[in-house]
Amino acid sequence: MGGRLSIAVIGAGMGGLATAAALLRAGVDVTVYEQARKFARLGAGIQVGCNAMQVLRGLGLEQRIRSEAFYPRSWNNRDWRTGEVRYDQIFGPAAEAKYGAPYLLAHRGDLHATLASAVPGERIRLDHKLTGLDDRAGSVMLGFADGSTAVHDGVVAADGVHSLVRQLLFGAEKPSFTGRIAYRTTFPAALLGGYDIGECTKWWGEDRHIVIYYVKPDRSEVYFVTSQPEPGFTVESWSAKGDMPTLRAAFDGFHPQVQHVLAACPDVHKWALADRDPLPQWQDGNVTLLGDACHPMTPYMAQGAAMALEDAAVLSRLLAEVNDPAGIHGAFRRLEATRKPRTSRVQLTSRTNTWLREKTDVDWVYSYNPWTAPLAA
Repeated sequence: MGGRLSIAVIGAGMGGLATAAALLRAGVDVTVYEQARKFARLGAGIQVGCNAMQVLRGLGLEQRIRSEAFYPRSWNNRDWRTGEVRYDQIFGPAAEAKYGAPYLLAHRGDLHATLASAVPGERIRLDHKLTGLDDRAGSVMLGFADGSTAVHDGVVAADGVHSLVRQLLFGAEKPSFTGRIAYRTTFPAALLGGYDIGECTKWWGEDRHIVIYYVKPDRSEVYFVTSQPEPGFTVESWSAKGDMPTLRAAFDGFHPQVQHVLAACPDVHKWALADRDPLPQWQDGNVTLLGDACHPMTPYMAQGAAMALEDAAVLSRLLAEVNDPAGIHGAFRRLEATRKPRTSRVQLTSRTNTWLREKTDVDWVYSYNPWTAPLAA
């Protein structure tokens, strides 16, 4: 067991917290460094696919997230105008039996809090904004904005789509903006006035779509996310505010169910959708990227966070076999070799925005279990 290893995780998002929780279970000494001063419950939903649920189960978190999340019958794909069902991907008990884990719809903040519950508070250093790193023989020195430093045997950078570590290792990367934006928010279902919105529906328009679903087991909170053309907007931030009249106008003519949800919604955030190609390399020495830092993707398959959770589980299996800092680089190279074929396939599949538009082979995504999947030599 790697009890002597000291690993720094940069970023306390989904991937960072999952990595810390998995490494702690593998006997690794972990410290998480996060630039935010506190965690916030952002108004966003998240789909927790069967493959992601395998990770949560392995971390002992399945019951907690089940108690917080909505258990949908299906992902229902419908025509924007007529409401005709194009394809109904059944989830619920049938998918749980087939893939060995449920498909859940959650509030992003509830999933984040669930993962945070598996990492002792003293392991997380908030208000620690990374400014630089120095990978020396056998150890990595980290520098932070407050002037403090830290030294660890290895570093896992789960610092997201705007990863500083990726920039430090491989240079600045310019995102390719798609000319599309996403609006999203959660709001109390009481504002719908008892109106039936189904459980989880993607409304496919000709050049835009909207996905609507509940994020709480009692159907008390509704989430939606859109994608539509708006070429001039390039702010890739979850906190930028959107304009409700503009959003409603963009979905004028859509089915009455969509109109009702948008009419009831009080406010919304928006962000520009960027696309990135698979990175040629994830690791350098005793530093590796993980999750969105190395394979950010469009949201159209709802698999971005799931890929980060899978990375975390696989990495913990690899580092559990390492007893010496000299073995960390080899483990990081094996992580890339094990994971890159799958994450690249998901990135490139998601890019097309055709997932579940009609009958789709989903087995390769949802049947994957990172605790038992083969590891690269």
